[in-house]
Amino acid sequence: MRITWSRPSSSVLDAYLTQVKHQAFNHPHTGKSKTIDRHNIPKGFNLDDNKVYLGQGTAVFEQAKQAISSWKMFDLNWVHLYPNTTAIKAGGTVAVSFRLFGIWWINSCEIVYTINEPHQFGFAYGTKEHVESGEEIFQVEMNAKGEVYYRIKAFSQPHFWLVKLVKSFARRQQARFVKESHQRMKALVQNPK
Repeated sequence: MRITWSRPSSSVLDAYLTQVKHQAFNHPHTGKSKTIDRHNIPKGFNLDDNKVYLGQGTAVFEQAKQAISSWKMFDLNWVHLYPNTTAIKAGGTVAVSFRLFGIWWINSCEIVYTINEPHQFGFAYGTKEHVESGEEIFQVEMNAKGEVYYRIKAFSQPHFWLVKLVKSFARRQQARFVKESHQRMKALVQNPK
C-alpha cells in the first residue's frame, strides 16, 4: 500500500506495479472465494455477498460481460483502477487507488481465477500489498429465466494497522464501493457506450 497527496500518474502506478509484481498474496486463503459462504468464513474475516438485477436477456448479459472485461465497474469518482486494459486472466495485476480524506491510497490486487461459462462471467482477485486482506469476485450471471445479475462477493479483514483501528468506517467504505459499482453496472447496460 502506498499513499500520495494527488491522483497517482501512470508512471507512478507502473513503477508501483513493477515493485509488487512478485509479492505474495497477503493472506493464506487464495482461491477460497469459490467455496466460502456464511458457514465457512475464515476466522477473523467478514463475508459480503451482494448482487443487483441488471435486466433481462442475452444482450444485457453480453453488455455486462464487456463492462467487466474492461473493468468499467471501477469507473467511480473516488476509485481508479490501473491499468484498465489488464486482460481478465489469472496473474493479471492491477493497482486500485481510492481517494479518502484528501489522500490517494494505492493498493495491488492479482487475478486468482476467472469464470467463463455460458451463463456466468467474471473473475476473483486477491489482495497483495493492500489495506485489506482477502479476495473478491466480480461476476455477471444469467439465470434460466434470462434474468441478469451483477454480483460482488468478498471475504476480507483489515490488514493495515490504521484500517484495524477504524474497521467500522472501512466496512462502510466497502459498502459504498459495492453500492456505487452496482449503480455503475446498471447504468452501463441501460446506456452502453
